[in-house]
Amino acid sequence: MNQSRPKVKKSRALGIALTPKAVKYFEKRPYPPGEHGRGRKQNSDYKVRLLEKQRLRAQYDISERQMVRAYERARKVTGKTGEALIVELERRLDALVLRSGLARTIYQARQMVVHGHIAVNDRKVDKPSFRVSPEDVVSVRERSRAKHPFLVAREGGYAGAGETPRYLQVNLEALAFRLDRAPNRNEIPVICDEQLVVEYYAR
Repeated sequence: MNQSRPKVKKSRALGIALTPKAVKYFEKRPYPPGEHGRGRKQNSDYKVRLLEKQRLRAQYDISERQMVRAYERARKVTGKTGEALIVELERRLDALVLRSGLARTIYQARQMVVHGHIAVNDRKVDKPSFRVSPEDVVSVRERSRAKHPFLVAREGGYAGAGETPRYLQVNLEALAFRLDRAPNRNEIPVICDEQLVVEYYAR
């Protein structure tokens, strides 16, 4: 699902910085790419909802099919569907690897999982879409710990300036973390008006 379109250009098109590298470029040019990027555009209700859905998809780097499945599960949850959708996506293994500070971007987190470097409760899991449950312990496998990205992670190189979400208990020195409980929407660092996404799928 890791698309070839340059992340900076994609960030500008969606109006959000998808990688740390994209932040500085996005600050210089906070308008869509292309010859008419700064022109006045008329946005229909449909286009506004579509853009919001695409922004959410991009932040988790998931396919449309994966997004629809998450939405269908969220619809069955008691409460607000939009909030349930964000929580559903946040429980993905690759998303939590990113939040814990083991990876710098969602793309790197996905790669770490796919390449078999990550274990859940001491069992190798190579599916980024794996849904982590409360009390699950996620760790870097023993054979992978000497690899450069994990040496950087151990020193806090990917932790950045943001705080670790309160639903995670992280031990970077041990290259491990635990999901203490299900996340609350207001704790999840995702830029999205989820109600617009719900309206897109409910149309």
